Amino acid sequence: MIASVYAGFAHVIEILQWVFLAYFLLQSAVYLGLNVLSMRVIRRETLARGAMEATSRFSGLEPPISMLVPAYNEAETIVGSTSSLLQLIYPEYEIIVINDGSRDATLTVLRDAFDLQPVPDVTPPQLRTQPVRAEYVSRRHPNLRVLDKHNGGKADALNAGINAAQYPLFCAVDADSVLERLSLLRVVRPFLEGPEVIAAGGTVRLANGCRVSDGFLQSIGMPKNWLARIQIVEYLRAFLFGRMGWSPLNAILIISGAFGLFRRNTVIDAGGYRLGTIGEDMELVVRLHRIHRLARRKYRIVFVPDPICWTEAPEDLRTLGNQRRRWQQGLMESLWLNRTLLFHSRGGAPGWLAFPVMLLFEGLGPVMEVIGYALFTIAWLAGALSLGAFLAFLAMAFAVGLLLSSAALMLEENSFHVYPYARHIAVLMLAILLENVGYRQLNGVWRMIGLVRWLRGKRGQWGAMKRSGSWQQPSRVERPGTDR
Repeated sequence: MIASVYAGFAHVIEILQWVFLAYFLLQSAVYLGLNVLSMRVIRRETLARGAMEATSRFSGLEPPISMLVPAYNEAETIVGSTSSLLQLIYPEYEIIVINDGSRDATLTVLRDAFDLQPVPDVTPPQLRTQPVRAEYVSRRHPNLRVLDKHNGGKADALNAGINAAQYPLFCAVDADSVLERLSLLRVVRPFLEGPEVIAAGGTVRLANGCRVSDGFLQSIGMPKNWLARIQIVEYLRAFLFGRMGWSPLNAILIISGAFGLFRRNTVIDAGGYRLGTIGEDMELVVRLHRIHRLARRKYRIVFVPDPICWTEAPEDLRTLGNQRRRWQQGLMESLWLNRTLLFHSRGGAPGWLAFPVMLLFEGLGPVMEVIGYALFTIAWLAGALSLGAFLAFLAMAFAVGLLLSSAALMLEENSFHVYPYARHIAVLMLAILLENVGYRQLNGVWRMIGLVRWLRGKRGQWGAMKRSGSWQQPSRVERPGTDR
């Protein structure tokens, strides 16, 4: 009897070995395919950027843009982030900071730094939001406004900003982010190519270890914290061959909430940002795909690699774990709420390629990873799996992660070379090794918890993230003659 049970267990393990092997091989093939597409896109984008910057700085055709900055308990970073937006190189734009019922001194530091004065709110709301208590305009910078509203979450804050926006395009920017000066000029380029472009996203990089003063990126550095270093590799992988690879297929499902440009009327027609979700940025993009594909409307959602937004990443396990659980829950919410796009007859590349890949490898990936590691370990300890086969499984998982991260770093070096010193690359190579030994497995556990939370129907919240703000130097916004 025992021998029969043992034989049955060994047979199940053998079948699962082939299942997991097929899964990892398919995942590797898809991601490497995206990597190849990314290389082609980067080459084309580099040529386009060179042509643009070799001619006049402004074409005269750039539409005005409303910058929306939702802020909740961002007193540490909001002045520096707002200052960075004030020095962007762009013909015409406005900045709207939305204080979403912060409990800290966010509104106070804004009032003191930018000499705010109250003005009457005469904007007719097109999207329903929590009440706006007051509106302010800066005496020093006429294109800077601040909305003070009751807390309603990030999506609600962005909808309030859309209501207040005066211009046809709006750019959503996180309150802890800093844009490079040419970022707007570069991210708007697809909108000049045709009216079918409804959204564009840029690259997000980590500000940890950098030096920012008065909103200017003074120097690019490497963080001392190893968690932040590993996240640099993650961000490179996510943006340089994740989103860039989907762009030529018009199948990008995520535009980062830290930096995305949208047509205002298109978003209003779609109902604005959805309330009660964690991943409001991804959910909006997937919904735009669903609405336009099912209605057979011509549209494009694109990724532009060279507009860069710098943001702070968590440097402690607790904050990072909370962030990854929220991201996973938001991912599943976004896919579930727009599930009719999956394999729809009009779904195109978003519904037939990007959606199933995102669901299989990002949504269910934590289950495959966590269960795979646990099952193979138990099988080895029980003697149902040889040591050689167990080590081969671990080596394969390690090699796949190493290959994908190394490819992203190589793509970064060959195309943008953001990190100027050889020692930076050496540190990132070591971070790639550390990512696949412990960190990746821990991240899989965090993501699986987020998946369970979604399955249980736990409501998402826009929580506060622990920030150091150490990369921002004291701001001196009161000096006259701000360079725009």
